[in-house]
Amino acid sequence: MTKLLSNSVASHSVDRATFESFYDGKAPWDIGKPQGTFAAVADRVTGPILDAGCGTGEHALFFAARGHHVTGIDFLEEALRRARAKAAERGLAVQFLAKDATALHDWGERFASVIDSGLFHCFSDDDRRRYVRGLARVVEPGGRVFLLCFSDEEPGAEGPRRVSRQELYDAFADGWEVESVQPTRIEVNPEFAEVQFSAGGPMAWFGVVRRKG
Repeated sequence: MTKLLSNSVASHSVDRATFESFYDGKAPWDIGKPQGTFAAVADRVTGPILDAGCGTGEHALFFAARGHHVTGIDFLEEALRRARAKAAERGLAVQFLAKDATALHDWGERFASVIDSGLFHCFSDDDRRRYVRGLARVVEPGGRVFLLCFSDEEPGAEGPRRVSRQELYDAFADGWEVESVQPTRIEVNPEFAEVQFSAGGPMAWFGVVRRKG
């Protein structure tokens, strides 16, 4: 199952069935809290916020608890069901929508910030371009994308597709300013054991990208 997320595939995005299968067990990204990289920059994240590929909603709920208007999108109903249940349990108001992140170009909503925790590296080259074009549509001029993705410095080929620093600059070359791309780590659900990543968590990039305008 996990090998379907291999770095060797650039022509096809990770399919719905693969993601659905993770929710039958321990999804590696579902750690019960936001990734520390997003918590560390929370004061820079302004609303309204889009959590693209929100999963079970930890990042959306984290920023909602800070008083922001947040919309989370995902293409899996099971992930959204869990996210809505968490929001109800915590008494937080977040709009969770079933939506394809590669089809943002026809959406009328606008956001000051976008959170992308592990979505970008799931896309094929073509879907990556569609995603970024859609972001250009929904991000307000001067707004920012905060993006966490697997790094090409992570050894091996299993797990998510690796992304180079240059690929991030290339993806956001038109109409964007890449403010920073810093090395970091991704925290993985400790109960997920199908793939062994680097000690301390998979190597990753954390990028901050500003929409020109």
